Amino acid sequence: MKKAIIFILAAITIFAMAGCSSKEAKTSSGGEGQDVSGEEAQGKGEALETLIVGTEAGFAPYEYMEGDRIVGIDMDIAQEIANSMGRTLEIKNMDFDGALLAVQQGKVDFVAAGVSVDEERKAVMDFSINYVDSIEVIVVNQSAPRVSGTKGSDLNGKIVGVQQGNIADIWVSNKENCEPAEIKRYTKFAQAGEDLKNEKIDCIVMDQFPAQELVKASEGTLSILEGEPLFSDQYAIAVQKGNKELLDEINTVIKRLIDEGKIEEFTANHTAQ
Repeated sequence: MKKAIIFILAAITIFAMAGCSSKEAKTSSGGEGQDVSGEEAQGKGEALETLIVGTEAGFAPYEYMEGDRIVGIDMDIAQEIANSMGRTLEIKNMDFDGALLAVQQGKVDFVAAGVSVDEERKAVMDFSINYVDSIEVIVVNQSAPRVSGTKGSDLNGKIVGVQQGNIADIWVSNKENCEPAEIKRYTKFAQAGEDLKNEKIDCIVMDQFPAQELVKASEGTLSILEGEPLFSDQYAIAVQKGNKELLDEINTVIKRLIDEGKIEEFTANHTAQ
C-alpha cells in the first residue's frame, strides 16, 4: 500500500515539474508575423511579453522586405520601443488600412507605417509625437509624362494613383486641393508603379523617399517631377484610443532617438545608395 502511494506521489510530482518546465520554455508568438527578440531576451535567454507592431511592408525605406525579413526606419524605431520596454517585438505585415483598423480594435499594440496625423484619425486613435517630416511628390512615366507641374491644379482631369488610406489619398480626394478625373487606390505602391509603366494611370502621388525607391526599382521607366513638393506631411506612431501608458513609453523613446540623432541614422542606413 505504501509503495503504491509513493508511486502515485512520484508520478504527480514528475507531471507537475513537466508542466512548469513547459510553461517556462514557452515563448511569446502571434502565429503570423516576424518575431524579433529584444536586447534583454538575447542577453538573458528569457521569454518576454510580446509587443506587436502593425505595418505595411511596401513603403521603403520606412518598411520593406529584405529577404523574408521586414526592415526599415519604422521597424528600427519599433525595435527601440520594444527594447526600452523589455519586450519581444512581433511584426505583423498587413494592408495599410487593415493596420489602422487593427490598432483601433486592439489586435496590434501600435502601428508604425509612415502614418500621417489628421483630425479624422485622431478621433479614433491616439498618436505619438512626430518623428519624420516628409514631402509628397508626383511620380510620372518618364517616356510619356502626362502631368507637367507639381501644383494641385496640375492633377485636374488626370487619373491619379495613391495608396488606399494614405494621406495622399485623403489629400487628392479633397476638391479644394485638386479635381482628378479618377483616383485609383492601391494596397501596394508596386502595383501602382506597374500601372503607371503601362500608362493605365497618369501619375502617382506619394512620399518622397518611397518614391525614390520606386523610381530606382523601375530601371528608368519612372521619374519624379521636379519642382516644389505637392504638400508636406509628418509621421507619427498610432496606438489604440486611450492607451496613454503605451503612448507615454513610445513618446519617451522617440524623443530620445531624436535627441541622439538616431532617426537620421536610421534614415541614412535605409536610403544609402
